[in-house]
Amino acid sequence: MLDWDDPFADLKPAAQPVPPRAPDAGEALRPLPRLAAGEAPRVSPDPHGADENAHARPRLGQPAGGATGLENIERGAARIQVDDKKIINCRADLNQLVPFKYEWAWQKYLDACANHWMPQEINMSQDIALWKDPKGLTEDERTIVKRNLGFFSTADSLVANNLVLAVYRHITNPECRQYLLRQAFEEALHTHAYQYCVESLGLDEGEVFNMYRELPSVAAKAEWALPYTQSLADPHFRTGTPENDQRLLRDLIAFYVVFEGIFFYVGFTQILSMGRRNKLTGVAEQFQYIMRDESMHMNFGIDVINQIKIENPHLWTEEFKQEAIDIIRSGVKYEVQYAYDTMPRGILGLNAPMFEEYVHYIANRRCLQIGLPEQYPGATNPFPWMSEMLDLKKEKNFFETRVTEYQTGGALSWE
Repeated sequence: MLDWDDPFADLKPAAQPVPPRAPDAGEALRPLPRLAAGEAPRVSPDPHGADENAHARPRLGQPAGGATGLENIERGAARIQVDDKKIINCRADLNQLVPFKYEWAWQKYLDACANHWMPQEINMSQDIALWKDPKGLTEDERTIVKRNLGFFSTADSLVANNLVLAVYRHITNPECRQYLLRQAFEEALHTHAYQYCVESLGLDEGEVFNMYRELPSVAAKAEWALPYTQSLADPHFRTGTPENDQRLLRDLIAFYVVFEGIFFYVGFTQILSMGRRNKLTGVAEQFQYIMRDESMHMNFGIDVINQIKIENPHLWTEEFKQEAIDIIRSGVKYEVQYAYDTMPRGILGLNAPMFEEYVHYIANRRCLQIGLPEQYPGATNPFPWMSEMLDLKKEKNFFETRVTEYQTGGALSWE
């Protein structure tokens, strides 16, 4: 069965560590000597020759934080070495993609590209007929659909804003940035998919897209996330101090572990459960593809978090770990409330207490993934079928749905 937390695990080489090993003493954790104030870097006259100051590359002259990729070009500077690279506070030239230090980041980028899909490829005709049928769905089922579309249409915009306006600027590794660019596109694609569902079903677009301002449980989750973006988006914010590095790590935990790793799972389960009962199968298939993307996003973020911990062990204090636990527990509270709000009565063989157990189970997994103790002992998974939902069926009936299981670009045969 496919690993529902990492749907592409089987595609990875078995020996590949994720995250990679901790650097040996004196390797990546070795502090780079800094040039004295006003000292000009000595560069070998031969750009391909020996560099007396190779240990001081790339001499970007920033008081704090890392490179951005927009620094002035220094002619004759030494070529980047693997040990120069770091996830945060890296001084190396970010415009030099290779050599890779984090092979797992590049592999996730390749996996994401191979996972390409578009909303219009999914047949919505049966969904449209069912939605228009006054007896096709109960009011509770219609409420679930509208509220999930209302939350997710805003949620993916928030995640995209966080990536583009905040996180990307502070991640100082080009292969990780390459994946972030792909993720940003996928967040846009998800918003497109929700809009396509809303348009196909003929829903009130204003009601759905403004729901995060009007429905308390939807608004609460959106409001919960905003502070974790606003600090990083501050143009005066720079990493490079323990306090600010912890702030970045805290915000990564909030978005990747909670927002993408916990907040999405109640809604996914509700919609996919409808698809299992042959209701709104097109919407369910859209969510199935989105969930597969989000699972990859979450796993990338967790790998980044763990790598930052390896390279900066001084950040992972007992006090900070408790703060991370508090963030996760507060997210769980909001997601449980959302479950009760969207499902006040049991339907589809589901009920809100089952979702409360499920969210606790998911939260335990997330804690373990970043090295924290479980917070909800004994929590079990009431929806084991969710594991299978990431394994999109390839034996599609051509006359019922378009084939979305294809390879892209140069992998296609044109004969």
